[in-house]
Amino acid sequence: MTDTANHRRALANRLEKAGVLKTPKWRAAVEAVPREEFLNPGVFLPEDGGRWRPATASGTAPAAWAEIAYSDESLTTQLDGHLTADQARGLVTGSPTSSSTTPVTVLDMIERLDVEDGHQVLEIGTGTGYSSALMCHRLGEDNVTTVEVDPDVAARADAALEAVGFSTWTITGDGLLGHPRRSPYHRVIATCAVSRIPYTWIRQTNPGGIVLATVGSWGYGTGLAKVVVNDDGTAEGRIIDRSSFMQARSQAVAPIGGDLSARTAFPESTRPATVPPTILSEWVPAFIAQLAAPDAQLVRATAADGAQLLYLFDPGRESFAEFIAEGEAWTVRQGGPVALWDVVERALLAWEDEGGPEITAVQLHIDKGTHTYWIGDNPALRWQHRLI
Repeated sequence: MTDTANHRRALANRLEKAGVLKTPKWRAAVEAVPREEFLNPGVFLPEDGGRWRPATASGTAPAAWAEIAYSDESLTTQLDGHLTADQARGLVTGSPTSSSTTPVTVLDMIERLDVEDGHQVLEIGTGTGYSSALMCHRLGEDNVTTVEVDPDVAARADAALEAVGFSTWTITGDGLLGHPRRSPYHRVIATCAVSRIPYTWIRQTNPGGIVLATVGSWGYGTGLAKVVVNDDGTAEGRIIDRSSFMQARSQAVAPIGGDLSARTAFPESTRPATVPPTILSEWVPAFIAQLAAPDAQLVRATAADGAQLLYLFDPGRESFAEFIAEGEAWTVRQGGPVALWDVVERALLAWEDEGGPEITAVQLHIDKGTHTYWIGDNPALRWQHRLI
């Protein structure tokens, strides 16, 4: 086995230079925990055409495996909820369902937790177990509880944690329910995205404690929320950065399929779009759109003639918006009880009127029944979401 101490020190240096590794105790954890142990049996490396090349620890030269393990990349470890690299032969297709998140993101998040010695932490989404191991090194294994919904992923993480000398409280189950075994916790961190932060996480956190989670349901345009729990059981804070994680499996939305033309065949209104829908390819406008229409899904498709198609769907409300390009202009066709683009467009225009502030301008208050988001004092930039 290749000694990766030099790779770990080099990784720590890069993270420090990137500004995400700031404290000596977290640096010591990065230098001590071998990331390669948390990539067994292997990873999927991206190739052209949306395909994946399997690379296993046993089938890769030790030096090459170390280079993979300590790359500044997110490394996919599972496809389609079951396929691992040791089961694949040649190039494969599939959707990532588990990964070892890029070290920059991992360290940026755990530094933002503001942990102190003796804190008990609940981690939602064990994944490979690498971030769990970093926290065990920093806080002690008795102070870390981690929850993973996939029993196969949890088993591999447990084996890796034991291989590096940790035996923490790893729970298999739905992380959205948190875990009361050691509650209340001082910190809760989620390594998956959620459409709303479950109130169970707030309830299981000490007053003054922090909950850190990515909110949003699109594959991008999501935000990292950091809230502090109050004595009365509410929590408040703000979106502190852009962030992207795989959606929590029990909150993952089913892809819109079938005949899209049939779904949009009967519009109730047609009008020019004041704001071009292409703005939704930008991170902050996409986040604002999700605040305005939290259950809407953005769908891109390709017509038989190669034309690019763009839609918003809200299946629960049986509403849609279809966008048609006409030169530089756009027409929007809307149907269903909710005029989706009217709702989103009003929010985007209000956001633009405020100067298009960054995602960090969004503040957040959570109580037992709702999330309330707002930007400044503009009532058009205030949204209330019911908790799931």
